[in-house]
Amino acid sequence: MWDERYDSEQYAYGKEPNDFLAQQYQQLPKGNVISLAEGEGRNAVFLAKMGYSVTAVDGSKVGLEKAAKLAIEHNVNIELIHADLAEFDFGEAKWDAVVSIYCPLPSAVRSAVYKRAVKGLKPGGVFLLEAYTPEQINYNTGGGPSADTKTSKNDLEDDLTGLSFVHLEELKREVFEGSYHTGLASVLQAIAKK
Repeated sequence: MWDERYDSEQYAYGKEPNDFLAQQYQQLPKGNVISLAEGEGRNAVFLAKMGYSVTAVDGSKVGLEKAAKLAIEHNVNIELIHADLAEFDFGEAKWDAVVSIYCPLPSAVRSAVYKRAVKGLKPGGVFLLEAYTPEQINYNTGGGPSADTKTSKNDLEDDLTGLSFVHLEELKREVFEGSYHTGLASVLQAIAKK
């Protein structure tokens, strides 16, 4: 599905970073950042431009090829890893930050991935997330029809056990990110520290 979505000259979610990330990136310690389900590279490229060492993980080779082009266009380097997040090894105390922007995993997979990501964070590391809430299925503005791939506050608190939340909010906001995320949306925003 994702290879098909990204197989176009257009960038499915645009070339600009996610708004929440762009507003809050300074909450991330400088250093090694891993961006989950990075797709075509917009958030990774933005973070690289801001001076971070960025690793982008995605299951779509087509998306990562476009991420590489976007990085060249902006004259930055990002490490690209083609992997299934369900099986990805984050290591232990390796990352200064984990970024998860609209990472639509089934709940059981998401929970396991996020628990491994917490292990992968260094002490003082930060996990930054924006995701659709289950209420998003009532909107036709992105995220698909499955409530199971959405994240609630309670879900995230369970998934990120061991982190302290600096910010955790469910809200409605206008999202304008390419042709697939457009309009009023129900989102969860979080910043949590190890």
